Amino acid sequence: MLAPASRSSVWFCMNEPFRILDHPADLGVEANGSTLAEAFQHAAKGLMTVILDLDSVACREAREVVLRASDREQLLVKWLSEILYLYDGGGFVGKEFTITQLSDTALQAQVHGERFDAAKHRTRLDVKAITYHQLAVTLHKQGATVRVYLDM
Repeated sequence: MLAPASRSSVWFCMNEPFRILDHPADLGVEANGSTLAEAFQHAAKGLMTVILDLDSVACREAREVVLRASDREQLLVKWLSEILYLYDGGGFVGKEFTITQLSDTALQAQVHGERFDAAKHRTRLDVKAITYHQLAVTLHKQGATVRVYLDM
């Protein structure tokens, strides 16, 4: 459950493998996973949770995403930017994210969701872009943690 009282509130995501980080000008998403792919998937879900209530979204369609980047950090930004583009530019709301291939410089994934319907989907905040501010991709014994801030 996501519980913001206002834009400046602390965000709590109960039982989720990500948390929303408050920042004076932006919001951040920090996501964990047992693998880097899982952390990327959870970051995408965190992004979409900031934008709208995912409980109102059904998985009726899928979109394939194939990306290349110079490193893991750029790949994370491009991945989340593509999720944002599917929503803003394509009117497609992603709910479930499955990364099928991931290397330090390439990603292939399926995004499951449905077309945006203003009568059905409960929106929260408008995200303008994914930033490089305090961007982090960390591998550790437990898996991986990624952190990214969103321009609101």
